[in-house]
Amino acid sequence: MKKRALWIGGLAIVVAGVIGITAMRGNKEDTLNVETAKVDRRQIIQKVSATGKIQPRTQVKISADVSAKITKLAVTEGQWIEEGTFLVELDRERYLAAVESAEASVRSTRANVNLIRQNMIRTEKEYTRAKGLMELNLESDANYEAAEAAYQVEVARYESAQNQVEQVLAQLKQANDDLSKTTVYAPMAGTVSDLNKEQGEIAIGSQFQEDVIMIISDLSEMEAQVNVDENDIVSVGIGQSAEIEVDALIDQVLTGVVLEIASSANPSAQGGGQKTEFEIKIGITSPPSSLRPGMTASADVATKTNDNALSVPIQSVAIRTIDQLVMSEESREDAEARYEVDKDGFVEVVFCIENGVAVAHQVETGIQSDEYIEILSGLEEGDEIVTGSYRAISRDLENGAVVTVNNSDTEDV
Repeated sequence: MKKRALWIGGLAIVVAGVIGITAMRGNKEDTLNVETAKVDRRQIIQKVSATGKIQPRTQVKISADVSAKITKLAVTEGQWIEEGTFLVELDRERYLAAVESAEASVRSTRANVNLIRQNMIRTEKEYTRAKGLMELNLESDANYEAAEAAYQVEVARYESAQNQVEQVLAQLKQANDDLSKTTVYAPMAGTVSDLNKEQGEIAIGSQFQEDVIMIISDLSEMEAQVNVDENDIVSVGIGQSAEIEVDALIDQVLTGVVLEIASSANPSAQGGGQKTEFEIKIGITSPPSSLRPGMTASADVATKTNDNALSVPIQSVAIRTIDQLVMSEESREDAEARYEVDKDGFVEVVFCIENGVAVAHQVETGIQSDEYIEILSGLEEGDEIVTGSYRAISRDLENGAVVTVNNSDTEDV
């Protein structure tokens, strides 16, 4: 009986041990596995992204100021030209005829002026003679007044003829100017980056509408013209550095500086359903020779930099409501006393590991890069925080939960 009692007691102990081990394993399996790291300081560069096209910093659109057929095209696309190089000649016949007609009008009008001047001189002499005789009472009042009126008429005719001379001279000047515009020369040195017309085509005068014959560009100075969202444009400033990637230049990152910022939104977004964007121009430092106008580009503008920012990985920052932050054995009022919600009713938190428990610390954040975000308050350097998994941080992790730290490679964040 004694042996039986001992055997039963030993069995009970073994069973109790098995039950205890199973319970412990069950509790361990119920805890959430997380990854952690220590809060550290690092450089954070906040960037604004934008997309657009590559364009020369300086380019001139060449259009004809008069309308005529292109009789000679002296350059080809891609050709380098110097300032003053002959580019285009238009049909001159109509404009030569206009000059000849204006010259003939000038000659005719000047001859008419000379004739009227002679008549004016004659009537002036008659008027002077009548006036002298009138003073000697040798001329009637009627004859004197007739001589005076004739002289005044010729003076008026002479002044009118002189005005006509000025008018026809202006017409001649305009005709000569139009004739000169049938020949176009390069206003700057550069490359013919775009040629839109062929010899024999009609060039429409620019006074009617824009009709670009060619574009001359200085390809030694290039810029990225990119569009920035209205929510980001307030962060962009003149002189900020940027990195530019061009689709056609694989694995090559160009650098540049913001040169211009549009003061108004792109016209295409006005009154439509498109998002509002502003154009900025980024001057490219040392552009490669392979860069061409019109290439698609994307740019990251460095808007703010903190070289010694207390920071954590972006995924470590979570959003919770007050109800989600209430710990076991405490009331909602206790949570409200520890946390302050924003206008939308949320709290920005980072989970810290304290004695094996994940505790939510409310944080104030600053600038952020692609991977890290600045912490302005709520954490201290060296604090152990939860960095993964994303699902645990974003949804599963509860305030005050017992967790199991599972770090394959432990390093500071």
